Amino acid sequence: MDATVADPLVGQVLDGRYRIESRVARGGMATVYMGRDMRLDRTVAIKVMHAALATDEDFVRRFIGEAKAAAALSNPNVVAVYDQGTDGEHVYLVMEYVRGRTLRDLLTERGRLGPRAALEIMQPVLAALGAAHRAGLVHRDVKPENVLLTEDGQAKVADFGLARAETASGMTKTGVIIGTVGYLAPEQVLSGHADVRSDVYAAGVMLFELLTGTLPHQGDTPLAVAYKHVNDPIPAPSTRVPGLPHPLDALVLRATARQPQERPQDANVFLGEVAQVHAGLPRDIDQRVGMPAAQPRPAADGSTRIFDARTAPASVPPPRSAGDRALGVLTGRYVLIAIGAVAAVILGWAVWYQTSGQYDHVPDTIIGMPVADARAKLEDGGMTVRIGDAVYSDKVKKGEVARSEPGPGTRLTDGSLVTLFPSKGRVPREVPDVSGKPVDEARKILRDRGFTPGKVTTTTSQSYDRDHVIRTKPPAGQKQSPDEPVDIVVSRGMEMPSLVGRNGEEAANQLRSMGLDVDVDRRRRGSSPPGTVIEQSPSPGTGVSRGDRVRIVVNERDCFIGRFFCDDGDRADGEQIPVPDVRGQRVEDARRALRASGFKVRIGSRVRDTVVAQTPSGGNAPRGSEVTIWA
Repeated sequence: MDATVADPLVGQVLDGRYRIESRVARGGMATVYMGRDMRLDRTVAIKVMHAALATDEDFVRRFIGEAKAAAALSNPNVVAVYDQGTDGEHVYLVMEYVRGRTLRDLLTERGRLGPRAALEIMQPVLAALGAAHRAGLVHRDVKPENVLLTEDGQAKVADFGLARAETASGMTKTGVIIGTVGYLAPEQVLSGHADVRSDVYAAGVMLFELLTGTLPHQGDTPLAVAYKHVNDPIPAPSTRVPGLPHPLDALVLRATARQPQERPQDANVFLGEVAQVHAGLPRDIDQRVGMPAAQPRPAADGSTRIFDARTAPASVPPPRSAGDRALGVLTGRYVLIAIGAVAAVILGWAVWYQTSGQYDHVPDTIIGMPVADARAKLEDGGMTVRIGDAVYSDKVKKGEVARSEPGPGTRLTDGSLVTLFPSKGRVPREVPDVSGKPVDEARKILRDRGFTPGKVTTTTSQSYDRDHVIRTKPPAGQKQSPDEPVDIVVSRGMEMPSLVGRNGEEAANQLRSMGLDVDVDRRRRGSSPPGTVIEQSPSPGTGVSRGDRVRIVVNERDCFIGRFFCDDGDRADGEQIPVPDVRGQRVEDARRALRASGFKVRIGSRVRDTVVAQTPSGGNAPRGSEVTIWA
């Protein structure tokens, strides 16, 4: 009970049946109380939704969904739901009261668990999740706080309040992501979508935490942690706790693959893999990595109990009579003689077995060998070969064996399984930013960083000069293996517009707004309207860059409105020219475009690098006047 706050619900009776006796815990959606079912005279847990949420129909619907989801699950490792109801403003669930503590409490006490102990806890947890997955339900919030350990060591999964039918929407209202950030799968962060493989990911993170005592990704803010789940792979547990067996690394890395299709398809498949690894662990593995041993024992109902060997009661034999003791001594002598004879036979057989070629070693030469060749070599040696997921390696070329499990040099019996992990190339690194660089310089920068320049495509651009890089594919800052090419998008400059037949004044102003130096010649041609462009250089569609000199020829006439082209070549005062729209451009690009068009530039305010507003925002303005931009 929370002694620091007087809870007004303590002492009340809900629906005339459930008496609230003490507060146990308070969560994000509800408060959990220990109570009494006065009709059946039993202790229960009562979860009461927070009053502020009880008025929200979406939250109430999800809360009631917990009762229906969990009540449909019949599994000894799922906290049972008995009832659901509403009493005035109180929406509540009645559940099995589990005496004990959470897995989080156990982790806080011990720091971390040994490999066998960790897998023995994971098996009932995955059995509970597997039952949910078979029913088409997703838990969505797998973490140590939601795993309860009973006083006799049974593990039970609680809080299916965030569970939802697998086919239902993966988002709450306004797109809020459901779950705890340290355990969120990448797809939950990116889209809010969750399925059974998202539960597998969270279970893999929890296994990592049990083995190491820490979460794989940490950061100063939840957003930083979520970003790492999307962009960074989960590290192998053995990088945090040296000496952990490699099969544990493989379990965690497979369950937490960033692509859902690369994970076990649901908790039942993951449970089978966990059980297989557990069966292959040495009995004393927990002591080897500096942890006390833990042993499982079956309960009467067939569920799993987590049994700590340190708390095992000593076995005390009953007292024996003097005759029993004498008979025991005589019997013991015969037994010792028999044991000695059997031991001699076994020892002789073992020496023969060890020296007669029954064992073989994983050859060192398979690392760096093409996968097909390595497989053939191992199978010729009598071993069974499995191809695992490809891994990155800076030492081994793509398509060759990067590592094996067990590792090279390990002694194996005939027919043992060896898993080969192909290299999928060098470890990804960030693509450098070469935007704005001449294409040859950009290629050199990419090569210096270990990347191979890929194909070059060109496109028009007002912001980048001809033959300068606009962007790369993938974009700068994104990680990619250096074995994959980096394509380059290059500016071919701005396209020279088609001007023939247009008003000469408008054509000249358009070219100047593009940052071009314009030469205007005049020539009489009777077949064309006066004041219109009759020739241009370069031709339409040609790439041009800021500062290039271009030429138009205007059909001469005495003078026309605006006195722009006159016989004496004079230009009218207060020339009005188009104002370029630079909204959405980077500040420096916008400043350069405006100045090249003949305007002065003032920065109104700048809190970002992209222009969001300008004055004037379009139309014409006097050449040399001021344009203000805000970013």
